Amino acid sequence: MDEENKTQTCQLLELPWEDVLIPHVFCHLPLQHIVSLQRVSKQFHSLIQVYLSNCRTFNLPSTGPSVPKEAFCSMLKDNKVLHSLSLQNCSDWVTDTELLPVIGQNQQLQRVDMSGCVWLTRHSLVAVSLSCVHLQHLGLGHCEWVDSLSLLSLADHCGGLQSIDLTACRQLKDDAICYLAKKCLKLRSLSLAVNANVTDESVEEVAKNCRSLEQLDLTGCLRVRNQSIRTLAEYCPKLLSLKVNHCHNVTETSLEPLRKRNVVIDVEPPSQRALILLQDRLAIPRFINLQI
Repeated sequence: MDEENKTQTCQLLELPWEDVLIPHVFCHLPLQHIVSLQRVSKQFHSLIQVYLSNCRTFNLPSTGPSVPKEAFCSMLKDNKVLHSLSLQNCSDWVTDTELLPVIGQNQQLQRVDMSGCVWLTRHSLVAVSLSCVHLQHLGLGHCEWVDSLSLLSLADHCGGLQSIDLTACRQLKDDAICYLAKKCLKLRSLSLAVNANVTDESVEEVAKNCRSLEQLDLTGCLRVRNQSIRTLAEYCPKLLSLKVNHCHNVTETSLEPLRKRNVVIDVEPPSQRALILLQDRLAIPRFINLQI
């Protein structure tokens, strides 16, 4: 009788791995915690390998510790179902040698972030364009190795692209950006920031072809002028956010129509900037309305 009344217990690893543990338990744990479980026992190591080969997202927080090269290769060597890949935590060491095999065997990738990966080359971007035809979001911020030829390849093969960050990709010029705009008509978010090669030609081509554009970052594009901002206002009715800080040739005459549409712009109108400057110089609290 006592034996019958004993509480039945179940060990964690006795639960079905692929039906219970992986979809209903591991989905709530940070990836770095899951990986550390490999050291508990051989069974846990086998379980984590099953999880890693079936996970759809590889995205370690950029604020966490850097992922060692050996760990990165080990974690992704058997995965062929990735949908999202972020390399920010590997940016200080990842090269084509480590990345190309991962890209080649994960052709369902929809989101790839290579921002800040300074040791990659154009070969990685070409591989992404050829393998990941379903790509929708791409981060290339501060990847100065991105050149026109690799961007043309991306435009030719990834027409469904919805967002791309080309911040500080200083090799790119108008011809490549215009080609991208003509091929990727579904773009909703685009950053061309910190590139002195970008002119009105690029912005106008983006405006005329990407009618669903919602966010555009032109920060530091010194050659952009009012003409292209007016074109943007005319052709992009869905625009929600525009960044033109340090665009010294863009003035309020072109920005005012966008403000009237409640587009969020990262520079204050001249009257507001003058008011803030006056309040600072006179040490007047900013909550006092001097316009009354």
